[in-house]
Amino acid sequence: MKDLFNKFRQDKGPLGNYADVAEGYFVFPKFEGPISNRMIFNGKEMITWSINNYLGLASHPEVIKTDAESAAKWGMAYPMGARAMSGQTEKHEQLENELAEFVQKESAYLLNFGYQGNVSIIDSLVNKHDVIVYDSDSHASIIDGCRLHQGKRFTFQHNDVNSLEKNLERATAVADKTGGGILVITEGVFGMRGEQGKLKEIVELKKKFNFRLLVDDAHGFGTLGKTGAGAGEEQGVQDDIDIYFATFAKSMAGIGAFVAGEKDLIQYLKYNMRSQVFAKSLPMPMVEGALKRLELLRKNTELKDKLWKVATALQKGLRDAGFDLGSTNTVITPVYLKGDVPEAMVMVKDLREKYKVFTSIVIYPVIPKGMILLRLIPTALHTQDDIDETVKAFSAIREKLESGVYKRLGEEFMKRMRK
Repeated sequence: MKDLFNKFRQDKGPLGNYADVAEGYFVFPKFEGPISNRMIFNGKEMITWSINNYLGLASHPEVIKTDAESAAKWGMAYPMGARAMSGQTEKHEQLENELAEFVQKESAYLLNFGYQGNVSIIDSLVNKHDVIVYDSDSHASIIDGCRLHQGKRFTFQHNDVNSLEKNLERATAVADKTGGGILVITEGVFGMRGEQGKLKEIVELKKKFNFRLLVDDAHGFGTLGKTGAGAGEEQGVQDDIDIYFATFAKSMAGIGAFVAGEKDLIQYLKYNMRSQVFAKSLPMPMVEGALKRLELLRKNTELKDKLWKVATALQKGLRDAGFDLGSTNTVITPVYLKGDVPEAMVMVKDLREKYKVFTSIVIYPVIPKGMILLRLIPTALHTQDDIDETVKAFSAIREKLESGVYKRLGEEFMKRMRK
């Protein structure tokens, strides 16, 4: 018999194998100072394109005031206990009602965390007789929820409606035998590529197949649609989304999440989501803070307009400079380059240390080998100067990448690691 721990001592995983040189810089970086378009990293001020603060609410004076006053009044413990036992308040109910109205659904239910929420929603909705069909690029929380499923599950190729239709045919054949139902899962906005899910086309398939649709709209909530109600509103199919899910961690710059849908659905989830039934209630400062954020989101549509003005200028600047942004049709701005992991590490270090630009770096196994993705998250706080400096810096690092400078430095770096 082997020691259970032997496997991770021998192989720490695709990213963990670089932990000795990556931690604290490439992964688990530490930012200092107020959340803004420029922050301090490693002792230097950086243009920061990696903070999920789309509308700039994290540093909004009214938000900070509400957070501080609520924490002083209630502390971080109240209400104590799970919602079903002793953690229910009128404020929790008020937030749920306002969220439901905002995303144009009958009812909503607060969740402590987005990741945990997705896993538990899926687990609650399906049993071994049911079939799940989900987009191959779905967020890890969706994938983990599907892993708990004891019945059949199929993936369709990313945003490929023909692939979805073929898998719905397979799912229908299985469900007809088991007597179960079908749950289709996709995202309103895919966080890496910046593409909207093809919700309109997926909804059209309801005319041919019998399924329910769950949409994770974490990045669409607050950034898309006339009112900010998300990708469904943007595409004119909000009413056809059966289970609408979003988090507070993006546009709302907070902690928590919610699920919305018809009243009977939400009532069922309230009594059957194990992650909520057996978890402490969301603390009052987070609830009152979310109410203030939602109020500002609803009242100040100019925050979304400013975000899109920044994102449009950033994407135009990068495209005009010849960069490949893929097929993003949201504010998320991915820049695709060719190179391996060592090249990516030295390139990003150069970008930060010399050009004072901080972006998230995405490498294998998240994307295919030989590719580097630099993902930029614009916010309503960024300026034209931030954009101009960033485009100039990206042009400089691309020249070094294509000329082989980073390849040589990457090889030297790997040699030092092996010693």
